[in-house]
Amino acid sequence: MKGYSLHAVNDLRYEELEYPECATGWCVVKVKAAGICSSDIPRVYTKGTYHFPTIPGHEFSGVVDKVADKENETLVGKKVGIFPLIPCRKCQQCKDGHYEMCSNYDYVGSRRDGGFAEYVAVPVWNLVELSDEISFEEAAMMEPLAVALHAIKIANVKNGDTVAIIGTGMIAFAAAQWAKKLGAAEVIVVGRSESKRKIAENIPGIGYATFENCKEEFDVVLEAVGSNSAIDTAINMVKAGGRLVLMGNPEGEIDLNQNTYWRILRKQLHIAGTWNSSYEKNHDCDWSEVKSALENHEIKASALISHFYHQDDLKVGMALMHDHKEPYCKVMTLWNRGE
Repeated sequence: MKGYSLHAVNDLRYEELEYPECATGWCVVKVKAAGICSSDIPRVYTKGTYHFPTIPGHEFSGVVDKVADKENETLVGKKVGIFPLIPCRKCQQCKDGHYEMCSNYDYVGSRRDGGFAEYVAVPVWNLVELSDEISFEEAAMMEPLAVALHAIKIANVKNGDTVAIIGTGMIAFAAAQWAKKLGAAEVIVVGRSESKRKIAENIPGIGYATFENCKEEFDVVLEAVGSNSAIDTAINMVKAGGRLVLMGNPEGEIDLNQNTYWRILRKQLHIAGTWNSSYEKNHDCDWSEVKSALENHEIKASALISHFYHQDDLKVGMALMHDHKEPYCKVMTLWNRGE
């Protein structure tokens, strides 16, 4: 099979690889679509994965190609999305069913081989079976859609709230859609420039503003950048007594100056953090809500895909994101489409 193997920092090779092993309780998925996450960029170019070589990619979908156990044979040929976190099932958070906060988790695409390959091995427990109502491209976006939903739920967005999302990545626009779906009266996405305004205009009920032009205070602010300036802006934009949720992957050290800290105290802000999503196979969770919303066309996921690349050109898509060659939202790669 062909796939992208990271041999060292900034050494991503498209090469022939071995078909994955399929252990008891696991399956092999034939990848059909894989999104490039913003976290994949530093993982490939500057930080690396947890060991080398590793196949990156944690946002993907496909068809079950092989199973290890007879009781799972009916899964072969099924369209699936994949929850990429593999919990330890031993820590207290796992025992409580909060797998997203597992203290000793494994992760597809960073700690073990992921979806930037024609085939990938995953536990059967991590499969989300899908209907034909959901395209492979939409299914590959289930992970960031679930992360966005989790953040909005942690923010406790209520009917009539005003909500601002700081950041213009795919998760930010997804979070804006969830906030509107949950009854927010006003939802705006706030970016550094006008370059992403057209994306907002394609989503009913979502506004757009730049940092300089957004002076309003909001009931809820979601910070989805991970920089000092974005966090400072978010704290300024929350109403007194409001809710602030931090979810942006930090670009580096985060420092709060004295005036920023005072604003937190004097506004009596409610601050929470988030990084992942809730998942429980065949039970209500963030992923089941995402599945339902996609099946019923309640979330415009496809509107967030700005670029498509064939699997052979994944590195072109990564370079576009790394170098900011042009505005983008979700960069999607298509796999095993030449049959």
